[in-house]
Amino acid sequence: MKFAARMASLALAAGLVVATGAQANESVIRKALTERFPGAQITSVKKTPYSGLFEVYLDGQLVYMDAKGQYVFAGDIIELKSRTNLTQARLARLQAVDWSVFPLNNAIKTVKGKGERKIVLFSDVDCPFCRKFEAELDKVDNITVYTFLYPIEGLHPKAVQTSRQIWCAPDRNKAWDEYIAKGTIPGNDGKCAHPVDATVALGNKLGVSGTPTIFFANGVRVPGMVPAAQLERLLATNAK
Repeated sequence: MKFAARMASLALAAGLVVATGAQANESVIRKALTERFPGAQITSVKKTPYSGLFEVYLDGQLVYMDAKGQYVFAGDIIELKSRTNLTQARLARLQAVDWSVFPLNNAIKTVKGKGERKIVLFSDVDCPFCRKFEAELDKVDNITVYTFLYPIEGLHPKAVQTSRQIWCAPDRNKAWDEYIAKGTIPGNDGKCAHPVDATVALGNKLGVSGTPTIFFANGVRVPGMVPAAQLERLLATNAK
């Protein structure tokens, strides 16, 4: 057998051994978790390049286990050179959603410049971090923002009614901008046909636990206030 052919055969055999080993480890890990956490939803088990650890997506959380299924590691893995939080980046991919779940007619649509880039934004009218994010959005061009009014009543008791009034205003974009900038409440009773309750139900279903929460064109979510420079990087990274 020629050397090149022999090496190709060895490489194929090695690949099969690695694949078989990974599958065996996955079975061991699933068995260990099922025995110790009956009823837990194990979505996926995948070998990582980090010191033989296996990634486990369990009940919406990302944890790590050794190949024998004896130890669970809960926490973030940081790549020191780039200071990248690999756990959060991976979790964002796992929790990505299809844009078809968003009823865009239920959002306030704002187009800046050509509007070629797009995000969905879940925002609470009385959230201080949402106000800060709006100031950062003012620095970004060529973007379409679909803002879903997502009041978190437990934190901001008046936000539900204010959201309804903003939606019921003749010019929703103007009403939103004026409330965010000046706290001006639209002069209506908020009793029109509004999507606020439906948006709250959707956010709960998607696990939106805080505001602002941003969804990019590829469905990846990023929670929290994001500075304009970081938003630009995220828009480039998560373009569909």
